[in-house]
This record gives sequence, structure tokens and C-alpha cells, in this order.
Amino acid sequence: MLLANNISFYRNNNIIFKDVSLALPPQKIINITGANGIGKTTLLKILTHVLIPKKGNIFWNGKNIKKNLFNYYKDVTFVMDKQTSNINLSVIENIFFWKKLFSSIISKKEIDAILDLLSLDSYRNTPINYLSNGEIKKLELTRLVIERKKLWMLDEPYIGLDIETINLLNETFINHTKSGGMIIFSSHYVPDIPNIENLQLENYAQR
Repeated sequence: MLLANNISFYRNNNIIFKDVSLALPPQKIINITGANGIGKTTLLKILTHVLIPKKGNIFWNGKNIKKNLFNYYKDVTFVMDKQTSNINLSVIENIFFWKKLFSSIISKKEIDAILDLLSLDSYRNTPINYLSNGEIKKLELTRLVIERKKLWMLDEPYIGLDIETINLLNETFINHTKSGGMIIFSSHYVPDIPNIENLQLENYAQR
């Protein structure tokens, strides 16, 4: 379970949000909602220990992540809104790089099936800088299946996706939670999937 207690973040002495608390047990999804600039990405970065809050603590399976980062990161996949794939590599080269980096046991047959499902098979040998934003987003999302971790964190995962891929992502979310996984993401889009809770960040913003 992921727990965050009274998380507050300041920027240039200005309060971005204050006293955010959340609980994310297995089989649950949290969608962080709010206007642009409200701090959705900032909160996700705090939850992954990329940023340090002004106050508050985060716990993973009962242990403070500051004292348990190695084990925490073994269980977390963070897919950012910004591109992380290497533009100098092709689609398949990026996938095999991630496979090696995360010591994934995913098979070549499974990779082929994912590429086909995402309509990326014809681009497998294409360098990333020749892909559209939507195609790059699809590639970034393959990390969820490649890494196979318990806790998924995603920043605006639906941006740039067509309706077919949105439905596929929702189905992937549902299957992950059914198997005991947990998901927290930020989005303006509110998907119609079970076990989802909306965390409205405006409720914690400076007034």
C-alpha cells in the first residue's frame, strides 16, 4: 500500500498545495485532477521522490520511502508526460534497452504481440524522431508491461492517444488492478473504470 500523509509543497515561498493525504491499497486507482499548473505533475514527482516536499511523509508497505528507496523503486513504474525514449534508437531498440535495464522477463513473442496491438509493428525499426507524438506515447506506455511492477504512476497518460488506444489502456489498468496492482495518474480525462478515486488537487491549493 502507498500512503502519503500531509504532503505540502512550496515554490519560491508560495504554497502550491498543502496537506495532501492519500491511501492507495491494492486493486485501486487514483486520478489526480485539476487545472494546468495546479501541481499534478509536482505531486507525482514527490510520490516518486524526484522532488522533496516542504513537509509530509510517504510510506510504501509501512516503511518511509526515504529509508527504503531501493525496495520502493523495485515496485514502481513512473511514465512521465515527457518523452524518455532515446531518439537515436528505433522502437524495438528502445524496448530491448528497457527490457535489459529493468531485467524484464518479457518474451519476444509478447513484445511482438504488444507492438501489433498498439499498431507499432510496422514502425519497429523506425527511429523515434520519425514517429508522431501519439506513437511515441504508445511506445512509452509499453514500459508498464515490460517492467511488470506493482505500482504504476503516470503523468497525463491519455494525451495524444486515439480512442482505440484509450480503451486498450483502460483495459490494461483494469487487468493490472485485478491482479493486485495499484495505479495513480494525473489527467483531465476521467475514465469510466471501476475502483477509481478522483483526487481534486484544487481542494489543497493555495486560496
